[in-house]
Amino acid sequence: MLIGIDANEANLTRARVGINQYAFGLLHVIYQLPTTHHFVIYLKTPPLDDLPKPRKNWEYRVIPFPKLWTQTRLPFDLYTHSPRPDVFFSMTHYAPRWSPVPSVVAIMDLGFLQTPEQFTAKDFNQLKSWTGYSIKQAAKIITISEHTKKDIIKYYGRKNITVIYPGYDKKLFRPTKNAKTLTKYGIKEPYLLFLSSLKPSKNVEGLIKAFHQSNLPHNLVISGKKGWLYNKIFEIVKQLKLEDRVIFTGFVDEPDVPVLMTHAAAFVMPSFFEGFGIPVLEAMACGTPVTVSQIASLPEVAGEAGIYVNPHDIASIVSGLKTAIGPRRKEFVKMGLERVKLFSWDKCARQTLACLETATANR
Repeated sequence: MLIGIDANEANLTRARVGINQYAFGLLHVIYQLPTTHHFVIYLKTPPLDDLPKPRKNWEYRVIPFPKLWTQTRLPFDLYTHSPRPDVFFSMTHYAPRWSPVPSVVAIMDLGFLQTPEQFTAKDFNQLKSWTGYSIKQAAKIITISEHTKKDIIKYYGRKNITVIYPGYDKKLFRPTKNAKTLTKYGIKEPYLLFLSSLKPSKNVEGLIKAFHQSNLPHNLVISGKKGWLYNKIFEIVKQLKLEDRVIFTGFVDEPDVPVLMTHAAAFVMPSFFEGFGIPVLEAMACGTPVTVSQIASLPEVAGEAGIYVNPHDIASIVSGLKTAIGPRRKEFVKMGLERVKLFSWDKCARQTLACLETATANR
């Protein structure tokens, strides 16, 4: 079988988070699977040097085009170039607008439908329209949580949906201590750690308020690149006079992330919405207790190892922070280390390939 893959999300940046991280991790493990299939990886720009190297059954097809790539240039190529893929897999919400072959699309979440105010009108309308047509015309849909599956059914009425959980890098994410790495980022122990993009859905403002009310002797480390509508985060730190205790590291190089997680007293993700939450897996794998929201997909990730909070209730977040560093801390660490054994990129890749292999049956 000739399998085409839109892997642009893995090729956008080396500072990968969220869907970039999903596409990069999955692509590498598909590359390692023993299979007779041939893969053509479609990109807008030449592959970065950390993507899998070309070989006999793995090639890159670079189709430069500045705008509307999935709407015009990619469909044109699928119709005119030979040989055509037998199935086309989009590792993103956006499948080719038109396709002569069955398409499979990976949907991370539909949170944008619940919070349109967090996007410009242009971005929201594009997300809604392009995700909508991608879901409706796909031969099969892959999603990364049961929660998102329910949302796809609710909003689009599709039922041919396969839930495939992402994995994490088991070689990298394990208990790892290095005091020099903390010095590199200006971090002093003890501290609580948040790591994700800075944007409204992550509820960083609520976390800062809860940290202020907790009166804990810890610092709060907020790591991650700026997303959008993040200015209020910095304003709240100034208003509460927490400049000396809230440390913003910016984006953290991936090899340093396990160190920050291992040294942290607790990892905190009080999001209003999450498609999955790979950093929660990574933190548990590093032997760190996780305090997370009780909503969306996060209970599917943390299971019994999670300390759950209501993200809309500051007092609940305060309680979650104190529980994570309290007498049961070692118990939560042990449960977390067991919990992560259920997740792997190898399992994700094998299930994804099985889904692609059956997608042609819908022709």
